[in-house]
Formats: sequence, C-alpha cells, structure tokens
Amino acid sequence: METLRKVLIVGGGTSGWMAAAALAQALRGKCEITVIESAEIGTVGVGEATIPAILQFNKLLGLDEDEFVRKTKATFKLGIQFHDWTRIGSSYFHPFGRYGADLESIAFHQHWLRLRALGDETDLDCYSLTTQAALAGKFSRPSEDPRNVLSRIAYSFHFDAALYGQLLREYAEARGVRRREGLIVDTVLRSSAGLIEAVTLADGTSVEADLFIDCSGFRGLLIEQALGTGYDDWSQWLPCDRAVVVPSQATGEPSPFTRSSAQQAGWQWRIPLQHRIGNGYVHCSSFCSEEQAVATLLGNLDGAALAEPRFLRFTPGRRKQAWVGNCVALGLAAGFIEPLESTSIHLVQSGIARLIQMFPDLSFNRADTAEYNRQTALEYEHIRDFIILHYHATQRDDSGLWNHVREMAIPDSLQRKIDLFQSHGRFVREDEELFSQTSWTAVFMGQNIVPARFDPMVSILPADVLRSKLARMKTLIDQAAVDMPTHQQYLDRIIAA
Repeated sequence: METLRKVLIVGGGTSGWMAAAALAQALRGKCEITVIESAEIGTVGVGEATIPAILQFNKLLGLDEDEFVRKTKATFKLGIQFHDWTRIGSSYFHPFGRYGADLESIAFHQHWLRLRALGDETDLDCYSLTTQAALAGKFSRPSEDPRNVLSRIAYSFHFDAALYGQLLREYAEARGVRRREGLIVDTVLRSSAGLIEAVTLADGTSVEADLFIDCSGFRGLLIEQALGTGYDDWSQWLPCDRAVVVPSQATGEPSPFTRSSAQQAGWQWRIPLQHRIGNGYVHCSSFCSEEQAVATLLGNLDGAALAEPRFLRFTPGRRKQAWVGNCVALGLAAGFIEPLESTSIHLVQSGIARLIQMFPDLSFNRADTAEYNRQTALEYEHIRDFIILHYHATQRDDSGLWNHVREMAIPDSLQRKIDLFQSHGRFVREDEELFSQTSWTAVFMGQNIVPARFDPMVSILPADVLRSKLARMKTLIDQAAVDMPTHQQYLDRIIAA
C-alpha cells in the first residue's frame, strides 16, 4: 500500500484551517500538509453561529474551552429564537438539549401531547431547561450527572470566525503545517487518471501534492472549475439567493441565543459576540433589491453599524460529488444550503471527520469515494429538508416570498416527516441525520404543525401519575433556571481568568 506523502489545502479561512488543524492532529507528522491562501481573496466569514457538534471538534484538537472563548470573543449559544416565521407577531424557540425526560421509553413530547389533550395548557417550552435559561439570559455548562436536571442542557457558541481561523492556524502551524501565500491561476491534471497533479501559482510556481482539499469557497476552484463535478441547484425549495451582512455595536449584555427574524423577502440574523453583534439579511433577489435589503438590515440593528454592508450571492445546493479522484471539497466549495440553522461550520467539520475515517492511500479506491459522497449527499439533503420546513410551514401571506414558499411543492422526504408527525407526533431519524427529535419537534410545534393524536402507548401511565411527574419536572427546571448565573456573569468569570 502506497501512503500519501503530501496534502495541499487550497484556501484558508475557517474551513481551510479547520482541515489543516484536524489533519495535523490526526496524521501526527506522517504527511506533509500545506495551506495555500492569498491575501487578494477575502473570506466570506459569516459563520459566526454554531451547533453543539463544534464542542467535539474542539475537544478532538485538545483546545482548552475557556481559552477558546477568550481568543475568539465567543459567547454561549443555547439555541435559536424565531420571530414572525409562522405569522407576524409569532415567536418560538429551538433549543439545544432535550425536552423533559422520556417516560416508559416513550419520547417526552408524547406524554406532553396526552396532557394537552386532557386540557393541560402548560407550554412545551416550560419543560426545556435550555429554553428557560436562554430566555432568562442565564447560562451554565451541563452536569455530567444524568440525575441532575442540568444534564439536559446542551450548548454551542457564537464566535468571531476570523479569530477562530487564526487560532486554528496557530494550532496547525505549531504541528508542522506550512502556509504558502499565493494566487492559484491553473490546475494541472493527469489526463490518464483524471487526477490533479499540481496547481500553478501566479508567479509561475507549480505545487504538487497527492491529495488536494478544495476550500476555495463558492468558486470551487478545483472541484468545479478543474474537475467539473456539477451542482445540484435547490433554488426551487430555497429561493433565498442573497445576503447582506454588517457588524454593529454591542448593546447591553449578550443573549445566549441567536435570533432569526423573518422579513418580507427573507430573514435577518442577530448573533451576539463579546465585542460586537453580527447581523445579516438573507433574502430572495426576485422579491427584494439590494437597496431594499440594506435598508431593512440597517433599520433593524440594535446599535450603530461598525462597517459598510457586504454583499454575498449564492445558489443553494451542493456539488454532485464532494470527492472526485484525489480532490475533496469542504465548506462553501462543497455546497451551501443557507445559514438559517447554523450548519455551515458543522458541514466542514463532518466532511473532515468523514475524510479522516476514509483517509485514502494512493490508489484512491472508488468504493471509499462513493461511500463518502453517499454520506455527504444524505447529510446535505437531511439539512435541506429541515431548512425547507421553516419556510413552508408558514401562515404568512403578506408578501410574494411567503406566498411562494407556503404553496410550493416540497421534497417527498420532507412530506413523509410532516405526515408522520401530524398523525401521531412520531419522528424517525434516518441514516444518523443531524437534527434530533427535539429539533424537529420544536420547529413543527413552533410553526403550528400539531399532531392530530398522541402515541397510544402513552396511556400506560395513569393520568394522575403523569401529571405529578411532569409537574415535578417543571418545578426542577424552574428552580435550576433561577439558580443559574447570568450569561454575562459566566462569561466574566472566563474572561477574568
């Protein structure tokens, strides 16, 4: 077996340096790793909100979490608050962590549905410690004791993507990764094998490698421009194709959650960091001009803008193949759904994990490549369906965009999930898909997809016993939320240390 000797990562930014850091840690010097990036090409840098899986990535690298928080100006994230998605004036929360505790091996929300049918009006959010803490501006890391109610919390981060990239660069370079400044102007292919042999820089230098990782952003410099893998366009279900972004001054204490506010032609994010607030308006160019988008974004800032607005154009979808020959695409080069549920950095992370799991030798076995592409395609499609749900499950009829997404045909895979939940509140997780039952339940219920019936198995528990158990859960959650420090207090302890 001939092992790889050289890995070349094309493009830096968050995805490039995530790949460099993870491969440096996994390969332990057994392979030469180089990152080529050019100061002439800016990074997109909108990935400031994450999901809990980022904790696993940082742990894999051995990063000290408090030091990470200090160096990236991070805040904690307990979930996402959605305003005006179901209808104008509506609000719901998608929490990390779980609702209540399962009883008799049956999902908690089924027992809640039964009590609801019996006339109990307690909101589902009352059984989520994560939600109660977030809305009260509280935070604490979870307990490792499963008997402690704090074990039900899960969290992630908001952080400065540029600072995170710098942290990972320092980590990677300390482990032997080389950075090379340069602008790639050509790609050399081995015509007999269809593999990339080298890239050519603007100064005429040729850089060879065995494995090429394309982190060149939307351009897909290697995976698309050189190898022509093709692109699955999902605009028919996800019509938003533009974003305008701007940072603003921090106002007050940072909330431990991301806020997503639906607007007439899309939605606006608010991501609180220690030193500023990240803002963006994702919108559909068919229903909104750039001038209108800027006016909407700037008109809804909490504090003064700290820079001129930047514009992004994208086509929702994914490459038909993320791995072709000896080239693997990560990040925006592999595809882009949209930032609604903060999955962009996760998709980089899962692509890296999959690559390490199936790390090739010089034979570049097609079975490994095919399996990598199969898993990648499924992950993108599962996330796609979850994002489509937010748009499609709406009662809004105040603009062209909302009329379009409410009435559009949706993928059969999503319709099956909706039908199953509407029937008896059931959910089947397929192929280790990313989003959990809690996530789907939060959006289903938050956007008024309510089950007609509950699972008949929940009738095992007598109603008075069920009421008592849920009342105790709620009391424990209420008290735990009261006892927590505020998010700012928790941050202050870390920063002061």
